Amino acid sequence: MELRIDTHPTHTYSNFKLRRGRPFPFGATFVPGGVNFSIFSSHAKSCTLVLFKKHALEPMIEIPFPEEFRIGYVYSMVVFDLDYENIEYGYRMDGLFNPQEGHWFDKNKILIDPYAKVIGGRDIWRKTPNREDIYQHRGHLAVEDFDWEDDHPLEIAPEDLIIYEMHVRSFTCHASAGVKHPGTFAGIREKITYLKQLGVNAIELMPIYEFDEFENSRLNPQTGEILLNYWGYSTVGFFAPKAGYAATGKFGMQVDELKTLIKELHKNGIEVILDVVFNHTAEGNEHGPYISFRGIDNKTYYMLTPEGYYFNFSGCGNTLNCNHPIVRNIVLDCLRYWAAEYHIDGFRFDLASILGRDSSGAPLKNPPLLETLAFDPILGKCKLIAEAWDAGGLYQVGSFPAFGRWAEWNGKYRDCIRKFLKGDAGQVGEMAQRLQGSPDLYAWEGRGPATSINFITCHDGFTLMDLVSYNDKHNEANGENNNDGSNDNYSWNCGWEGSTDDPDINALRKRQIKNAVAMLMVSQGVPMILMGDEMGRTQNGNNNTYCHDNELNWLDWRLLEINSDLWRFFQNCIAFRKLNPVLRNRYHFQNQDDVNGGYADITWHGTQAWNADWSDDSRVLAFMVYSKHTQQGAVVDNYIYVAMNMSWQTYWFEIPGLPAGMNWYVFANTGAIPPADSWEAGKERILANQQGFLIGDRSVVILVSK
Repeated sequence: MELRIDTHPTHTYSNFKLRRGRPFPFGATFVPGGVNFSIFSSHAKSCTLVLFKKHALEPMIEIPFPEEFRIGYVYSMVVFDLDYENIEYGYRMDGLFNPQEGHWFDKNKILIDPYAKVIGGRDIWRKTPNREDIYQHRGHLAVEDFDWEDDHPLEIAPEDLIIYEMHVRSFTCHASAGVKHPGTFAGIREKITYLKQLGVNAIELMPIYEFDEFENSRLNPQTGEILLNYWGYSTVGFFAPKAGYAATGKFGMQVDELKTLIKELHKNGIEVILDVVFNHTAEGNEHGPYISFRGIDNKTYYMLTPEGYYFNFSGCGNTLNCNHPIVRNIVLDCLRYWAAEYHIDGFRFDLASILGRDSSGAPLKNPPLLETLAFDPILGKCKLIAEAWDAGGLYQVGSFPAFGRWAEWNGKYRDCIRKFLKGDAGQVGEMAQRLQGSPDLYAWEGRGPATSINFITCHDGFTLMDLVSYNDKHNEANGENNNDGSNDNYSWNCGWEGSTDDPDINALRKRQIKNAVAMLMVSQGVPMILMGDEMGRTQNGNNNTYCHDNELNWLDWRLLEINSDLWRFFQNCIAFRKLNPVLRNRYHFQNQDDVNGGYADITWHGTQAWNADWSDDSRVLAFMVYSKHTQQGAVVDNYIYVAMNMSWQTYWFEIPGLPAGMNWYVFANTGAIPPADSWEAGKERILANQQGFLIGDRSVVILVSK
């Protein structure tokens, strides 16, 4: 058998055998007999590969790339016979240090490969790092040998999604979670049965790319407890899962642990959406650390002012230059990698409006990156969800460049529902738009209701329990004099700030929570709920818990029993949505009878049927949706009527009549005493008076036809 020519070394360096490498793909990849290292820098004068034995404080060898191993701006080299399971690698880049010109080269710094698939250095969550280590975040080689069997992304239709946003550590870290490996990917795996019982079919994970929880760490001025970069919105490596989120991270097995979780979620019909942060990195501003991009090619990777300072549209010190072709390619390579190698179903892009700015920060009409992601063949079935604003003041809800593919976190939905929920005047007109999937925002370029990711709460802000328990934020524990976090919460404390023993106030708060989820689950679009809202989780009025690794963030599973009526109501509402296709339309309502059934697809009502009150003083709105669909081989009519009374008064509601032979059944009445506040989907109770009903103050009633 003849040996391949590319397995023969052509150079040696201190007993290491070398050969000219392949410029693509970037990163460290296995080739016959060795490892191919490839890295780009358009401004470096030279590059050196630095190899460590695992966990060693000093390099075992530093190998300069021979000039003939460079092609264009890419340094590539094959190193043969490496013990790849026991090495770590990085680079030194030599070049001009002139920040005014945008160059920060320093050959004394060891830099992590932007394409590193595994990163060490923070292998165990919250283990104090060794600040004397000259290489804090270390690239490892990844062996892609996981057995996926027949797994593949689920490709659930967007309009059928019900998203559950969670933080990996917070979900199972509390002792009450009762899992073997708290706060890890393995811990979530133990709770898959719970997620199925709740009824969600997608989880959206807050950042799981490698980050440094000790970034900007400090002491809580009240308690002396250490405050961390807990949420992880400050990426160290875009291709590497967070080792500290894996029970096996200390063994370098975080890749397999995460893949096992995704595989098990898919077996149970649950998609995985990643919250990704391509707007900035952990290197910060001019005073931040060297980790990767700054020392490799600062002028290419970051948006810089004419004076060489960092533009800060992220609010975190720097802004990635995402529409530079090189940066655009790394984002695309990253997402392709996660879709192909991890079977990820979708991505939510943090501060996505930044991705549409040019190198000077100006918004682009047709941003190349957003267009590239929209039409990429590998990402063709992935969900792409934009947080359509940024910290630089760009707000694009309803106008985000979509290319027929992008969905949006609908911040206008959140704000309108919150205002209506607490009884603000002048909301019914906008409510009609939000309940329909916001056609005023999205009925263009073929965008359907699923463009709108509907949410009332998310990680950023109050929980649903706090939304009805606090008028103001209480962020003193963050050590920023309560100046951080949003002041525009549109919340109402129901008569008392914070926790109380008053039974009437507590009953009203629970009713308001049920009102909120009832409205969410009958809205067209994609509903998203925040981890723990289904059991009344509180953050004690803190609306920005980004720095707390404690019970402010951890989900207390004892709440399942304490607030069992809330959990049951959430569960029933989710099941009801799944059972009724009229709540999950692919296309916007036409406000006309499209199926010759005698009724328009949506009609609006008030206390009188067919007569909605659109005045500014109105706090009452009702609507009926209608469609035909096939059920067990037969075509059936599907009518749902929803009445919302956010006034402090009780009203009699006249309801529209149904065709002969059909009756209204009660699915939910948030004003009723549990368990009569909702019924299992398909087991609703017939309405005693088919002409109307009395609806109490601050209550929602949902009827279904049979």
